[in-house]
Formats: sequence, C-alpha cells, structure tokens
Amino acid sequence: MLPLIDLEGLTRVATTNDLKNGMVLDLDGQLWSVVWFQHHKPGKGGAVVRTKLKNVLSGKVVDKTFNADVKVEVATVDKRDMTYLYNDGSAYVFMDKSTYDQLQIQPEVVGDASHFLLENQDAIVAVHDDLPLYVELPASVELTVEYTEPGLQGDRSSGGTKPAKLETGYDIQVPLFLTTGEKVKVDTRTGDYLGRVTS
Repeated sequence: MLPLIDLEGLTRVATTNDLKNGMVLDLDGQLWSVVWFQHHKPGKGGAVVRTKLKNVLSGKVVDKTFNADVKVEVATVDKRDMTYLYNDGSAYVFMDKSTYDQLQIQPEVVGDASHFLLENQDAIVAVHDDLPLYVELPASVELTVEYTEPGLQGDRSSGGTKPAKLETGYDIQVPLFLTTGEKVKVDTRTGDYLGRVTS
C-alpha cells in the first residue's frame, strides 16, 4: 500500500487504490465522504474503482467511478471526542473532552444523529478547517421508550411491531410486547430496534 503523500502540509494525496470507507476526499473544492467503494476489473481496459460518495455538507450521495491508481486529494479531517451538552434552540452545543471548548453545530450538520442524542452523550465530531462536518455516534445507543400503546398478553410470538416514541422524541418500530418506560437498543445508522436492554 502506498503511503499518503504530504503536499506542503496542506492536503494529503492518496491513490484511488487506497480508498477506505469514511475517508473524506477534496474533489474540486468540495468535501466528499467515501460511503462505499469496489475495485472492478472489466474484461477489456484498465481497472476502475467504483464509489458512492456523500457530500459532507449537503448530504447528497453520488456514484463516481475513478480509474485505478488515480491520485485524489484527501481532506485532513480531525475527529474529536466530544460530549453533547444541549440544544440552545438554534444549534446543538458540544464540548471537546480534551480542551473543554464548546462548539455550536447547526442542525443540518448534526443530521439524523439528532434522533438519538441525549445530554451528556459521547459523540465524535469531524472537523475540517474549524468547520464541523458531521457528528458520528456509536453504532448503537440505549434509549428509553417514552410512550407506546400497551402490548397484548401473548403477543411475543406473532412477530408484529408497533410504533414507539423514544425519549429523544424519535419514533421507531418495536415488538408488540414492549411497554412504556423500557430501555431499548437502537441502531443509530438505520433507526432500527436492536433489542430490549435488561438491567
């Protein structure tokens, strides 16, 4: 594997063979996060790398194919360990765990992570040139069901689901036997119910 080349400390350059999920590329002055990639060798011609790229600021996802071994600029993204403090009505306020600096992040940057955020929750905030790019949560979080219709006895086997409102205000589908006040494990990437949390 080729090392990343440093250009006067400004940007790093990698080849398309070095792409990894989560890597942020600087293409024509816009930042794109690699969501998915696949090396492909057609019968004729040179190898290519197919990618799905997500625009870090707009969230737009595009398919892009690169020739193999093409040089691409890799944006320097600083991933910081932070704690979510509160929402002040216009922005989400996070605190850097090492410096105790507070950072206000706009709702569009927080995105779907807002469905699973509780005060004092740990998160990773990706920053480029002091600009917050996105908020990364653990793969799953534990949240309390704030309200769901009462379950029926004997509903364990039917495999049906019902809506439930979580303490963050987000609605998910849960098994029929769950009741208000129970803690559940939720996948932060899909919003899917993963299981009941037993203390």
